[in-house]
Amino acid sequence: MSSNTSTSAAGALAEIQTIIGTIAGAASAAVVSVGRNGRGTGFVVAPNRVLTSAHNLRDQTVAITFADSRTEQGAVHAVDADGDLIVIDVPTAEVAPLSFAESLPTMGAAVVSIGRGGHRTRTTLGFVSGLDRAFHGPRGRVVQGSLEHTAPLARGSSGGPVFDVAGAVVGINTHRIGDGFYLARPADASLQARIAELVAGHSVQRRTLGIAVAPADVAAQLRQAVGLALRDGVLVRAIDEAGPAGRAGVVAGDLIVRLGSTEIGGIDDLQTALAALTDDTVELALVRGADDVTVTVSFTDPS
Repeated sequence: MSSNTSTSAAGALAEIQTIIGTIAGAASAAVVSVGRNGRGTGFVVAPNRVLTSAHNLRDQTVAITFADSRTEQGAVHAVDADGDLIVIDVPTAEVAPLSFAESLPTMGAAVVSIGRGGHRTRTTLGFVSGLDRAFHGPRGRVVQGSLEHTAPLARGSSGGPVFDVAGAVVGINTHRIGDGFYLARPADASLQARIAELVAGHSVQRRTLGIAVAPADVAAQLRQAVGLALRDGVLVRAIDEAGPAGRAGVVAGDLIVRLGSTEIGGIDDLQTALAALTDDTVELALVRGADDVTVTVSFTDPS
């Protein structure tokens, strides 16, 4: 290796070290551990407001431990359970909230993560290794558009921030997927708006049909057992008679094959179609036994 190459490499490493140290120094005070055993990570997004992953909570209250070892009891302020986000109301004292980036990192961009799993702060460097990934939230709903990165993080890092090299938050760590990879919710404009709603105390209520469904393999077995042809769709196993589907006349045993203009091949299709709805009513196509049935579902509360 030539002296020029060695000098250049040393300079690059020194620059990386400076970036990591600067971000850690500026942001670590705002990164907290969630739960008495530090089962998760969160960070201050506004005075007396901490953001974390919804799956980190077991109850309506939780212990929040700051980097200076101060522990406060926090309470749920607002939640987006399907999006795996929750804001905790907890005294943050003089800790400055973290700032979000104006743009997202591209493939291969360097990122820095801070985790506080087990009450131990870890700051690591990685790179964006994938875009538009998906994962299932705490209640099974598919969350689209996640970014994948290689910053190594210990157990309990979910809910912690991902930074760009300028020290702005570009994502919220959500799931460790093995082999050194982590998924994060990208902090784009829509997610920042969602977080602002949660900070303001507005929980997210997504549309639901009020049904319980059978897994695809069970649905196929049940239809075969009674001599019915196999069809792609979602089999209704149980129903809340007072819910939107129940009021529309959907019954247990119906196979949902289309919602609006979206063909339904499985539960992920159904959840995605529900999440995309903007109208208060939608046409639901069913197979009831061997017959095709269409009903109109209203999401307006009749009371």
